[in-house]
Amino acid sequence: MSIELRNVWFTYPGLKRWVLRNVNYEFIGNKTYVILGPNGAGKTTLMKIVALLYKPSKGDIITWGRNYWRLSKDERLSIRRNIVYVHEKPILLRGQVLHNIAFGLMLRGVRHEEALDRAFKLLKDLNLDYLALRNTSALSIGEAQLVSIIRAIIVKPKILLLDEPLAHIDIDKRELVLDMLNKLRKNDRMTLLISTHDMYITKVLADEVLIIRNGVLSKAS
Repeated sequence: MSIELRNVWFTYPGLKRWVLRNVNYEFIGNKTYVILGPNGAGKTTLMKIVALLYKPSKGDIITWGRNYWRLSKDERLSIRRNIVYVHEKPILLRGQVLHNIAFGLMLRGVRHEEALDRAFKLLKDLNLDYLALRNTSALSIGEAQLVSIIRAIIVKPKILLLDEPLAHIDIDKRELVLDMLNKLRKNDRMTLLISTHDMYITKVLADEVLIIRNGVLSKAS
């Protein structure tokens, strides 16, 4: 299972410079990639290209051996179900935490009650079941970020992309998140892409470290 970027260039409408420039890289299964770079270097844009949220201005995205942006809408949706992107700034639905975490399962056809049971079990396994009935509007930004990560992992995507996953997490929950991510790769053979400034994440999780500067991606030496 892999996603390959071939000669990918990207710019935003109205912008007179390239945000990504001639990016070539293959992200393969069961590895954790950490992407480093200064603000404005193109990290988030790259993540959204890999997450299939943005279409390249030029170049191709090869997903599981197929040219993604040349596939039919239904074929693209089938592939997208295997990829989850978690924003740095949490985006949650209104209502209870439990329903937020169960939502992705229900989108994938899991019955309502079963989805809620699985969501509660995961929260309990993480000693976070006290959050289950909390309204998302009452969460701190760190709790919201934690919930958004848990909502992503419960659907067990083949590829999980996390943009600054520890940016708002309280120090006592950091190891919980890192341990959770490490187990995903080992037990579920998940591919992880993490964009961060946090060198501790790099030390603890990274199989490969990539550097992006001025839109150009390279492997750290």
